[in-house]
This record gives sequence, structure tokens and C-alpha cells, in this order.
Amino acid sequence: MVLQELGIKFEQYDHPAVLTVEAQAKYVGDKGGGLSKNLFLKDKKSRFYIVSALADTKVDLKVLSQRLGLGKGGIRMAPEEALGQLLQVPLGCVTPFALINESASYVSLLLDKEFKTQPHCFFHPLSNETSISVQASDLDKFLKSIGREPSYVDLEANPPVGKDQPPDLAILVPSGTIDIPDAPENSTPSQAVSEKSFPVQKKCTPASGTCL
Repeated sequence: MVLQELGIKFEQYDHPAVLTVEAQAKYVGDKGGGLSKNLFLKDKKSRFYIVSALADTKVDLKVLSQRLGLGKGGIRMAPEEALGQLLQVPLGCVTPFALINESASYVSLLLDKEFKTQPHCFFHPLSNETSISVQASDLDKFLKSIGREPSYVDLEANPPVGKDQPPDLAILVPSGTIDIPDAPENSTPSQAVSEKSFPVQKKCTPASGTCL
């Protein structure tokens, strides 16, 4: 009931469990607004990040790693175990709303600036059997209510990084580290993450329910 308690306006669409953004689009793709993809990442110092972007936004992990000041290969997909331990959701249910959990207090959130160009955007409220549409300003309201200052960035930018040009996103690197083992090497993501489809293995059934 969190969003309702905050007076946040949203539209709720219940549907069968969806495993990809494309599958979600079958149920809400005709509602206007932007679908989101949400990546859960880990750097070499066991710091964690959620990157939340429009489905069509190209996210180059090597470029993002450099912009965070982590070098070209300093960031990768977080292990599935971290989803349960930190975000308290299984694979396929990453969402900015998972930051409501105290266990996610050291997880950094990077939001696509293109969210602000949409009349509203779609997210899962900790369950992939529901999609909600919210305005970027209301997402901001939720984040501020849990002590988070929203950080919108141009995720497709590729600014130079060097001695006289410090990494522009270094300020978003989390201050805390959490020791969770890496995923196997063969699960390392490709350089560019731009696909609309992200296959997952499980239906989302978080213990905390939804954030509605």
C-alpha cells in the first residue's frame, strides 16, 4: 500500500507472469508510455547497482563501467543470489521499487533520463504478474520517501574519460560493499545490452508482496 499512502497516482494492470519485456508489451504495450528494462549489476569491489532504462535505450556496460570510474570491465551482471539477499526478489523482477527493502540500502540506482520524455513508464511492483504505470515525477516521490535522491543520466552517452576528464558518474558509486560471490564466468553479459527481451527462469513471488 506504499504508493497509495504517498498519494501517488498509478494504473495497475494484472496479467499472467511475463518473462520478457516483449511479453509484457502484449498486455500493456497499447497503453502508451514507455516499457522499462532493469539491470542488476555488481562491480569488482562488491558494490551493486540497478540501471533502470527504457526498453529501447542501449546500455553499453563497458562504457558505463568507465563512466563510473571502474575501468572498461569493472561491472557485470550481479549473481542471482544477490537478488534474493539484497532486493528480495527472484530473477526477472528487478525494479526501482525493490529499493524499499532495507537490505538494498547500499544499492545505487541509475535512471534513464528518457523516462522524463514519456507520459508514464511501466514497472513491475515486485511481481511480474502486475505492471504499473507511473509518471517519472511520482517515481521520484517514491524514491524520496525512502531517502533516495533520484539520479537521471544519459545512458547512451560516451563521454571521454581521462586525466583531465574524470568519470562523470563516479559520484553514483555506492559507499558500501557487500560480499556476495560472482556468477560463473560464462554468465558474463555482452558489451551492449539493448535487447527488448530478457529471458528469466522464475515467476516473481517476493515475500514482501508488492509496493502498491
